[in-house]
Amino acid sequence: MSEPTQGDVLVKLSDTHLMLSDPEQDIRDRTVIDQHGDEIGHVSGLFIDPAEKKIRLLEVAAGGFLGLGERHFLVPVEAVSSLTPDEVRIDQTREHVANSPAYDPALAEMQARDYLAAQYGHYGYPPYWDGGPVNPGLGYPII
Repeated sequence: MSEPTQGDVLVKLSDTHLMLSDPEQDIRDRTVIDQHGDEIGHVSGLFIDPAEKKIRLLEVAAGGFLGLGERHFLVPVEAVSSLTPDEVRIDQTREHVANSPAYDPALAEMQARDYLAAQYGHYGYPPYWDGGPVNPGLGYPII
């Protein structure tokens, strides 16, 4: 595998100087609901492609009490089926999200295309670098 390019690196939006152009569109802390209406957790972070300034992955935190024992999962934005002011609905089941490739929330950025390809493949979407669709509902401008 070749050295990562800037487009191969995803970073947490909160770890950059970038921000959504409209704060009303920030989906962090919204409850994540699966395709059957079951609660999975909440959006705890957004991973962006700093080169294209697009949201690529949602970080979803689930379980635990006061942050202890909480598990984190990554979900491609393509899985988002609808948004409300309080919820993010996805087209996956809670069980499918729970069985996604392991994610370490201590990582501030991700550079391994193999890892990201496994995430996208698990959910059944082509990765963004292969020209896969980006959910237009989350194509918010980042400045």
